[in-house]
Amino acid sequence: MESGFLNSAIAEEMQGLSFIGHIQAGIIPKPVLSKYENQITIFADYLEEFPDTDELVWILGKQHLLKTEKSKLLSDISARLWFTYRRKFSPIGGTGPSSDAGWGCMLRCGQMMLAQALICRHLGRDWNWERQKEQPKEYQRILQCFLDRKDCCYSIHQMAQMGVGEGKSIGEWFGPNTVAQVLKKLALFDEWNSLAVYVSMDNTVVIEDIKKMCHTLPLSAETAAESPPESLNASTQSKGPSACSPAWKPLLLIVPLRLGINQINPVYVDAFKECFKMPQSLGALGGKPNNAYYFIGFLGDELIFLDPHTTQTFVDTEENGTVDDQTFHCLQPPQRMNILNLDPSVALGFFCKEEKDFDSWCSLVQKEILKENLRMFELVQKHPSHWPPFVPPAKPEVTTTGAEFIDSTEQLEDFDLEEDFEILSI
Repeated sequence: MESGFLNSAIAEEMQGLSFIGHIQAGIIPKPVLSKYENQITIFADYLEEFPDTDELVWILGKQHLLKTEKSKLLSDISARLWFTYRRKFSPIGGTGPSSDAGWGCMLRCGQMMLAQALICRHLGRDWNWERQKEQPKEYQRILQCFLDRKDCCYSIHQMAQMGVGEGKSIGEWFGPNTVAQVLKKLALFDEWNSLAVYVSMDNTVVIEDIKKMCHTLPLSAETAAESPPESLNASTQSKGPSACSPAWKPLLLIVPLRLGINQINPVYVDAFKECFKMPQSLGALGGKPNNAYYFIGFLGDELIFLDPHTTQTFVDTEENGTVDDQTFHCLQPPQRMNILNLDPSVALGFFCKEEKDFDSWCSLVQKEILKENLRMFELVQKHPSHWPPFVPPAKPEVTTTGAEFIDSTEQLEDFDLEEDFEILSI
């Protein structure tokens, strides 16, 4: 099972707040701390307060001078959509779990990366969120894509059930590559956002394949009007941008990597950090075995991340059709960990709204990543001749064949969640 603060018992003690914050404030009962003290050694890696330094902080392609722009930095971080464990949502699959506490952390991180791509797509990277301020309708619609309901296109329900096709039972822990594959499939049903999702294979990004996929014309009006499976109807409630014929379909590029055997190889550290400097950066999925985090930037050799390991109550749309978004933004100082403590299985994310953004990304990769002798990944122009032909992904048949539904959240304890991050086949 994951660390004690992921357990539903501790989640009740947390009441939606940071477990670390509770420890620091001394308000977690001693019996609770005693019960879980052998499971919270991971906190030794956390460095809560930013130091007094002249160094730059990089957050998703933007730089902040810590000494003079701390409030601006914290505002930038709190503007990111923050998805955490939830409880009391409708059972997944009708009879499955009604909480993802203890197993859904990587799915939540995948949601955060995708949400950042959608923010950039509709509102731009410079958009900022202010508490209790009316937000653009696009923001509300983005948020509704991720609500914990079976009819929301990127809900925990859809991700868990789509994971069955990737060999993951409902309630089983995902790795970064599995989440990337699930997002790629679910995006095919999302006509409003109309994203092309490319997940690299064998540490190789193929320019030719991406351009082929992003230049693919939308479905014909007749085909587009066909109804998707009932569980995904909400994702196609409006045809949105796909009603046009864009020359370039906005690209979500995910690059799953293995940066070492048992721990990250230090030779990759500089290249990994360079990725957070790129304007196209969506951060990275990763963390530690069974403890997933959404990494959004760095300060020196410390990675800055959003942590999904807080259990909050399910939030639904209100009568006026909006969502109370107060629990979808992390207003506490971000957590950090030394980059060398990172598990070697990660997935980098990038967003290219236009073709020129992708071309610029390719140039940056050539300049900053491929200059190393031991390269973090490869960028090639042509599709490798020994690979199967590239076919842009098509909408899959959505089923739950092979799914193991469970009757209650208590049965989650029967699942073996001790596996390490998945090892990517190279």
